[in-house]
Amino acid sequence: MIHIKTEEEVLLMQQAALLVSNTLSQVAAILKPGMTTLDIDQFCMQYVKDHKATLSFYNYHGYPHHICASVNDVVVHGFPNKIPLKEGDIVSVDLGVILNGWHGDHAYTFIIGEVPADVLELVKVTKESLYKGIEKAIVNNRVGDISYAIQEHTEKAHGYGVVRELVGHGLGKSLHEDPQVPNYGKRGTGLKMKENLVLAIEPMINMGTHKVFTEEDGWTVKTQDGKMSVHFEHDVCVKKNEAFILSDFSIIEAAEKANINLNSSYY
Repeated sequence: MIHIKTEEEVLLMQQAALLVSNTLSQVAAILKPGMTTLDIDQFCMQYVKDHKATLSFYNYHGYPHHICASVNDVVVHGFPNKIPLKEGDIVSVDLGVILNGWHGDHAYTFIIGEVPADVLELVKVTKESLYKGIEKAIVNNRVGDISYAIQEHTEKAHGYGVVRELVGHGLGKSLHEDPQVPNYGKRGTGLKMKENLVLAIEPMINMGTHKVFTEEDGWTVKTQDGKMSVHFEHDVCVKKNEAFILSDFSIIEAAEKANINLNSSYY
């Protein structure tokens, strides 16, 4: 079922989305080699609770952690652990919160220290593809227009693998609402979008094959060829002329730039 929000509800959702953005900006400010993803999990949990919100992912269908922390060849749903992050790693931190009854849910891929040029390019292109998709999130366009824009920029223009098994989604009082938003597809197909439909658009792009597998824990999704994967996600409200992005990467990017442990060549 499709849930169209009121203007007031959209603003409440923006508050939830911005709490996620602010939390991830705090992660960006402290992230460095030697930290563990379990450290990040505990930091995010405390920060969100300190801001009078709850964590969306904890115990969601039995998920045992507060965030998803996906390192290197892990696409999504990585379990936080005690393995120290090292120079050259990338880590996608996916975080959901519930504030005033509404979900905010987005993800950001961080680089740890110096990483190879081809990995930097994958991160750059994946983030670009997110905004290419968002450009299509306007009234009377179709979901397939978003999907095509992401696939065109990543797979067709750069030869990367676009994950098929995992998709973006509607967002609201529930963490996952209709419609699904694939990162591949044909223009002019899928649901025709109406004003104030809120979507979580989230390209998951692999350096090599698009094929993935799920580990025995039932959650951790990894690339089949062991190559790097990047994941970015924004919360987006469909509007008539230009999509309204509820989340904010600019504060995360500013914190990244200020953190001398991160690779300045990314910018």
